[in-house]
Order: sequence, then structure tokens, then C-alpha cells
Amino acid sequence: MKHLNRIVAAAGALALGVTLAACSSGGDGTDGGKKDSYSIVFLAASSQNGYNQAVYQGVEEKAKELSKKTGIKIETKIQDGQFDANTQLSQLQNAGTQGQADGVIVVPNDGPGLGAAFPLTNNIPVVPVLNPIGPDINKMEPQVEGVVSTVASPPVNGAKLQAESVVEYCKDIDPCKIGLLAGLLNSPLDVARVEAWHSVLDPHANIKVVGTLEGAYDRDKSLTAVTNLLQGNKDINGILSNADQQTLGAQIALENAGIDPSSIFLTGGGGTTEAVKAVRAGKWTNDFLNFPVSMGAAAMEQMFNSLQGDAVQAVVDADSLVKLGPIATKADLDAAPDFTGEWNG
Repeated sequence: MKHLNRIVAAAGALALGVTLAACSSGGDGTDGGKKDSYSIVFLAASSQNGYNQAVYQGVEEKAKELSKKTGIKIETKIQDGQFDANTQLSQLQNAGTQGQADGVIVVPNDGPGLGAAFPLTNNIPVVPVLNPIGPDINKMEPQVEGVVSTVASPPVNGAKLQAESVVEYCKDIDPCKIGLLAGLLNSPLDVARVEAWHSVLDPHANIKVVGTLEGAYDRDKSLTAVTNLLQGNKDINGILSNADQQTLGAQIALENAGIDPSSIFLTGGGGTTEAVKAVRAGKWTNDFLNFPVSMGAAAMEQMFNSLQGDAVQAVVDADSLVKLGPIATKADLDAAPDFTGEWNG
């Protein structure tokens, strides 16, 4: 199943082809409007979040690489969206009016909501990472004028793969009691994931969802949430989480309750070094791998192509950046002993 999904995703990305992006506005009027320096603003969903920090690391590393290769100075700076949709919308609108940025790379808090900022006043290119900007959270092709490329994969794809692994685990357990641990229950991205989980789990009468929790991509908040869930569900059979930081909190909660994490289904999302170690050790059943540093680098590459007037890949399928999985079990990781993950949660 996982190999088939990767093949389909790769074929879909190729079928999308490439688009040509306009040259950056505000050029010096020479060489077709190109500039000898660019300022790129990275709008983090939260600058305190490890995933966003890893994406920005990739942006910075690729910017330095391109600067060295081309002689064009690329400055990057980060702004904190504080996991607040209105804050990030204001930041994006300001980037479009103040003339201090040549381009914006963004991890959207609310992709549909950010669509209200377009078209930006100065028509600078925008590249979202992790989820798209526009009304359809599962449509990766640019949906609004100004978005030149999206580095992501449809959130329902990964969520369904996670849920399918729960179905497999629970096939001989009745009832199979599962807790759902999502990031932000009011975020369009996580709403789509939870709906996808239910679309796979609900048809199976033996699977009982005993709680849907908000982990906020935070270990300690997830620890508290799962601890509360376990008070009435000591016989739980699994925790389905979409973020490794959350799963680490769930693991601690299970251990505090006297439950061996390896005795139940436990998964996360992100491919952190901690998650890879936990799956290798048999504490977690599997993990949905992401490569946020590579995603940030891909976003910076497409942004630079747009600013230079070169061909831009409209969609970079994030799952194609993953060398394993995207669902990785202990057996998968044992077959790739040098793999450690790209970031720390």
C-alpha cells in the first residue's frame, strides 16, 4: 500500500508539470528586472514549534547554497505566527504592502483564511509549506493569484495511511479502543486529518474511538490530555497522533499509568530523531515520516526560481522527499540503519 501511494503521488507530481513565474517586482531595471539581492520572509505558524524551526533551517541552508552558487545575496528572516490565524494573516498582508520582502515562504496556520490576503499589493511570490493556501485544503495546485508553488501533500492522504495501520492492528481486537490526538482542533489542516481518520475507522464496528484530544503539537499539553483520557480508559488499545511531539507526551502518560507503550498501538507524525529511536526500540508501532528541512529547502529553491524568472514546479509532493515509508515500522527502519530523521521534536 505505502509503495503504491508513493508511486501515485510521484506520478501526480509529474503530471502537474511546471509553471513559469514572473520576475520579481521592484527590480533595478537591469537584466530583465532581476536583482542582485533578495529578502525572503518566512512566516512560521509558530516560531517556537520544532517543525517550523526545521522548515526554516532548510530555507536558510538553501538560501546560503544559492547565494554561494550565484553570487546573489539572499537574506532570510522569520516572523512568529503564534499559532494564530489572524496574526499570520496580518503578517502576510504587511509583507505585501510594506515593500520590504521580495518573497514569502509560509507554514499556514489557516490556509483557507490566508487566501483573503491575495492578490498581495506588490505581487510578490508566495510559497506555502505543509498545507496549501486557498479554500481546498487538499488541493496542492496554486489556488490564488500570487502562490507560485506549494511544498506539501494532501493531509488526508497521510491521515488515511495512519488510520489504515490502526485498522490492521485492530483486526483481531474487539472492541479496539483508540484515542485520537490531533494538533489544533480548530485548524483546517487538523480538521481535515480528523475527518480522514474517521472516514477509515468508523466503518469498522470493532474500533471504538474513546476520545478526540487536542495536543497543540506540544509534549506537555499532550501528556496532560492523554493522562486525563486514561483515567477512564485504562484498557485503551491505541493512540493515533499526527505529531511526534504529541506522541512523546502520550508515551509518558501511558508509562505514568503503568501501561507499557509497546503493548498498544502508538504512532506519530514528523519523523523526528526521537520518533525514529522509539520505533526502532519497539515502543511505537510506526511513524509517519516527514522531512521538514528538505521541505524548506525545496520551498526556497522554487522561490528563487520564481524571482529569477525560471521554471517553477507548481507542486512539490512532500511525500516524494521521504526516502522511507511514508509510514515506517521497525522493520522498515531496521532495513535502513543509517536513517536518523531530519529534526528534533
